[in-house]
Amino acid sequence: MSESKKFLLQECDIPTAWYNVIPAMPVKPRPMLNPATKQPLTAEDLFPLFSEEAARQEMNFTDSWIEIPEEVRDLYKIWRPTPLVRARGLEKALDTPARIYFKNESVSPVGSHKLNSAIPQAYYCKQQGVTNITTETGAGQWGAALSLASRMFGLELAVYMVKISYSQKPYRRSIMQTYGAEVIASPSMSTKAGRKIITEHPNYQGSLGTAISEAVELAMSTPNCKYALGSVLNHVALHQTVIGLEAEKQMEMAGDYPDIVIGCFGGGSNFAGIAFPFMRHNFAGERDTTFIAAEPASCPKLTRGVMQYDFGDEAGYTPLIPMLTLGHNFSPANIHAGGLRYHGAGAVVSQLKNDGLMDAVDIPQLESFAAATAFAKAEGIIPAPESAHAIAATIREALKAKEEGREKAILFNLSGHGLIDMTAYDRYIAGDLSNHEVTDEEVAANIAGLEKII
Repeated sequence: MSESKKFLLQECDIPTAWYNVIPAMPVKPRPMLNPATKQPLTAEDLFPLFSEEAARQEMNFTDSWIEIPEEVRDLYKIWRPTPLVRARGLEKALDTPARIYFKNESVSPVGSHKLNSAIPQAYYCKQQGVTNITTETGAGQWGAALSLASRMFGLELAVYMVKISYSQKPYRRSIMQTYGAEVIASPSMSTKAGRKIITEHPNYQGSLGTAISEAVELAMSTPNCKYALGSVLNHVALHQTVIGLEAEKQMEMAGDYPDIVIGCFGGGSNFAGIAFPFMRHNFAGERDTTFIAAEPASCPKLTRGVMQYDFGDEAGYTPLIPMLTLGHNFSPANIHAGGLRYHGAGAVVSQLKNDGLMDAVDIPQLESFAAATAFAKAEGIIPAPESAHAIAATIREALKAKEEGREKAILFNLSGHGLIDMTAYDRYIAGDLSNHEVTDEEVAANIAGLEKII
C-alpha cells in the first residue's frame, strides 16, 4: 500500500455525471403515492413543490448516469475534488491491522457534504425562473449549504431550523443569516402546521419532520416559490454520489479497495453519496463490500423501524414514501447530532436494507462523542456530531479486525467538521451528556397508527 497520507485528484477529475443506483438494484423501490388516492405519483405531480428537473430526477428509474450541468460542475471546483485521507493516526491509536480511509467532505465552504446537492437544486430553480426557496434544517448544515447556493444564484431563501438546534447551534444560524437567508425556529407561529404543534405541545423543541411541514406549507402558499430538501429523496442521494465516484479513483491511487464502507445516517444523503457508487460493483458480482449505515440509538429507523408507506413530514403534507420508519409523529430525543434526528429512511436505502444488501448499527450518543474525541486526537480534525456516528462504527470494525487478526480496508465518509458544534463537546467533556434509548413499547406505539399499505 502507498505510504501517502492524502490522495488528491485534479479539477478535471470531478465527475461529469451523477450515478443513479436504482437501475442496478435487484429490487426497485416502490413508488411514492398520492396520500388521497394511494396511486403512484408521476414527476409532473411533484412540479408544484420541486423544480421540474429535480422532480424528473426523483422519478428516474432507468438512467444509470445523469449529466452534471457545466455551471454546477464549475461551482463544484470551489472545493472539489475533496481529499481521501489515510487515517494512520487512528490506526496507530487503535493498534489495528485495518487500513482506515476517510473522504473529507468537511473542506467545503460550509463545512459539510450538503453543498453537493444544494448547488444543483438552486441551479435548477434559477433555470426555471423561480425566485424563492424554502427548506428545513436540523443541525444547520443543509440550511447553511442552501443559503450559500441560493446566494450564488440570486434566490431568496427561508429556512425552518429545528428549534433545539436553533438554540444549541447559534453560529450555524449566523452562517445562514450571513449568506442572506431568513432563519425561523421550528415549530413557529408562521404556519398552520407550526401553530397546531405549538398549541398541542407548547414546549416541543421540534424535529426535522416538523420543520419539513412548515417549509412545504410556505412553499405551496408563496408565489414563484419551490421547496428544496437536503436528504431522504432520490434526487438528493443522486447529487451526493460525487463523493463515492471520487473516492473510487482515490482508492485506486492508494492501491486499495474498501472491504467496508460506512456513513452516518439520518435520511441517507451522505451514506448514499459514499456507498452507492461502490454498490454497483457488488450488484455486478465484481466485489463483496459490506455497507454500514450508522444511526443514533435514539432515532433507530433502520435497525428498529418498520417498512411501510409514511409521510416525510409530521403534518402529513408530503407524498407517502415507502420507508423504514418510526412513524412520522416520532419525537426524537434532543441529541446533539441534529442532522440525524429524522423518523424515516429514504426509499432506496430502505429497500436496500430490507433486501439485506446493506447493514445498519445504532450508536449511543456517548459512544459517538468518545469516538469523535479519539479521532480528533489522532487525526487533528474535530468531526461533526453526525459524522462521529460513522467514526464510532469504523472504530468498532477496526477493533473487530484486531480481535480477528485480519487486515481490512475500511472507508468512511467524514460528512462534516464540528467546529461550530463545540457547545456539544463542552457538555461531553463536562460529563453533561447522556444516552437516550427508545423502548420497544415506544416504537410499537408510534408505528401502530400507520396505515398498513405494504
